Amino acid sequence: MIKFKEGNLRVPKWNRRVFMVAGGTTAYRKYFPEYKLEELVMMGVKQMLEDNDLKMSPAEVRGLVNYCVYGEFADHFQDQLLCEAKVHDYLGFDPLYNVGVKTGGATGGTAILTGAMAVASGYANVCMVAGWERMDEVDTRTGNFYISTAACKDFETRLARIYSAYYAPMANRFSEVFNVSELTRAKIAVKNRGYACSSPYAQQPGKHTVEEVLAGPMSAYPLRFLECCAMSVGSACALLCDEETAYKLSDNPVELFICGGSHTLRVADRRNMDIPLLPNEKPGMYDQLLKDTPRWPGFESFLAARFAAYMTYRMAGIKDPLEELDLVELHDAFTISDLQTYGDIGLRPYGQEADYIESGDAFYGGKCPSNLSGGLLGTMHAVGATGIFQAVECLWQLQGKYDKFHGDPKIWGKWGKTKPADWQSLQIPEKSKQALWVSHAGVGSHVTVGVVRKAW
Repeated sequence: MIKFKEGNLRVPKWNRRVFMVAGGTTAYRKYFPEYKLEELVMMGVKQMLEDNDLKMSPAEVRGLVNYCVYGEFADHFQDQLLCEAKVHDYLGFDPLYNVGVKTGGATGGTAILTGAMAVASGYANVCMVAGWERMDEVDTRTGNFYISTAACKDFETRLARIYSAYYAPMANRFSEVFNVSELTRAKIAVKNRGYACSSPYAQQPGKHTVEEVLAGPMSAYPLRFLECCAMSVGSACALLCDEETAYKLSDNPVELFICGGSHTLRVADRRNMDIPLLPNEKPGMYDQLLKDTPRWPGFESFLAARFAAYMTYRMAGIKDPLEELDLVELHDAFTISDLQTYGDIGLRPYGQEADYIESGDAFYGGKCPSNLSGGLLGTMHAVGATGIFQAVECLWQLQGKYDKFHGDPKIWGKWGKTKPADWQSLQIPEKSKQALWVSHAGVGSHVTVGVVRKAW
């Protein structure tokens, strides 16, 4: 049984405040043969520098950058080791130091955490964080195999060569233990893919029905195809800086808080432990649940997500996430991973996760809507970019710029699309103050939880 000691639970503190002021992204596709990877990254950086209402010219902003962090899940896909060095060169940032980050599906979130630590420590005043994935240089079967190796090859990898097969037993176990209907998972797919219809960046938007999701072909029982994300190509980036620089660059910066957690790749070998309680939870509230279920986190929960939320909420001073957060962007690589996370980050108590969907709280106009970007199911999972893309969506929402970056017909046209006649704005209310995103790796091996808060 895992036991924490006092030092293990020390809440991280920045030596100085960290802010995010701008972001950029490409559209996401299955194939992007017309652009080199370096060009895709540059397109995201160009949007970040030119279109975020910064108070300095792109050249002046570039002149402030003194550190870069790059995220990429797998060198295998483009057959290029040290890809961060090549991208850094093409962006013209040599000889500034850069570092490449790889933590599976959490790579984007870890890249932002790494950049934030550089700013918080004083190593950098301005850090550019960029991430990407180039999954279109191998066939789909090979790509699925590459992704499946982000599991323990001594155990889990031998059981499957596709990642949905790792999440399928979690879905079965979760449904059995908490009596959750497959209808709830289907509603998640309908919601997130539907919101992607409002995004010019989305790879697989769709106005589906619950019946259509459940009638779809099976990927790995009980997960249907529409419950699974696709492989993507694209890039995203964000600009982090210290407090003084933040207000020189922007009239509406957001303050950043972010922490991480980890856990074993061996899902069937997760050791039992006490549940680390979030600020809104009371001692003893899970006594009955722990009597009814043989162990925690088991197959039902993600310790890494709970630990990251435990730290981030205390770092940011959040007491009740459902009441204090105005938007969440969660890692819905599969409908079940989305559903499991509601309990891990305290949107609902463990065992009541389905109520977050069934109550309407998770929908646009609800108490704390989730994945208005379209999420991974509807918009993208270019793995190294994902956690950065989610953070940028949170930034733009708090800045009141959803319509600017999603509703402009020119952006739709730039990516070869036509803005839908029935396009819907998903801008959250102006009074909104805080947003959260979860960047999640593998079967829960690495997770970061980030919070951005209005600072104007």
